[in-house]
Amino acid sequence: MACVLVVEDDPVIRAALIEVLAGHGYAVKTAHQGFEALREITQSPPDIVVLDLGLPDLDGLDVLRMVRGISRVPVLVATARDDENEIIRLLNAGADDYLVKPFSGGQLAARLAAVLRRSTPADPRAVRPPELRVGDLRIDPTARTAHLDGRELVLTRREFDLLAYLAAHADQVMPRRRILNEVWRQPYLEDQTVDVHLSALRRKMGEKARKPRYLRTVRGIGIKLVSSP
Repeated sequence: MACVLVVEDDPVIRAALIEVLAGHGYAVKTAHQGFEALREITQSPPDIVVLDLGLPDLDGLDVLRMVRGISRVPVLVATARDDENEIIRLLNAGADDYLVKPFSGGQLAARLAAVLRRSTPADPRAVRPPELRVGDLRIDPTARTAHLDGRELVLTRREFDLLAYLAAHADQVMPRRRILNEVWRQPYLEDQTVDVHLSALRRKMGEKARKPRYLRTVRGIGIKLVSSP
């Protein structure tokens, strides 16, 4: 049974989340302040964290950064902030996924399950997948590292998944719906989810949307990672 740490200061919302998550088979612990959450993660690490941003003692974004300084525990951010720049900041700070309030209990449970699937260590007996090479881009799926022009790219878990997926389908235009289905495993998400991560990838790879090197948007169709930039 996976353990979820719910970091939420509103007692009504906190109680509702406990009921929903317990009903989906999760063990649930709670914290209503940022420092309390950090102590829990340090002393009794959960399998995953649901983090509200509006906490009484610390801003949730600061809590997220502190968590990333001490732990690799997956973090799903629950936020009322739907501004694209804010979402990019959350993902760059180490969030594994986010949900914009209000959301259903079923959607929360599905997102948690998806994040946990992606964060589960691979079976060491499995065959090591080959390194992906696209031009000067090198991706190691096992080590989950990516290098461009000999420089390691510092990517979030989801950014790496997206880049590796596009590299595995180099020179193919991949529709956003297919990407959401095969990378996120959640085809009902908004296309903007892909675009937010694509924007972050471009920035970290030193590209611009108007003058791309590898990551190209084919208007009305999807995204392509080209092998001959």
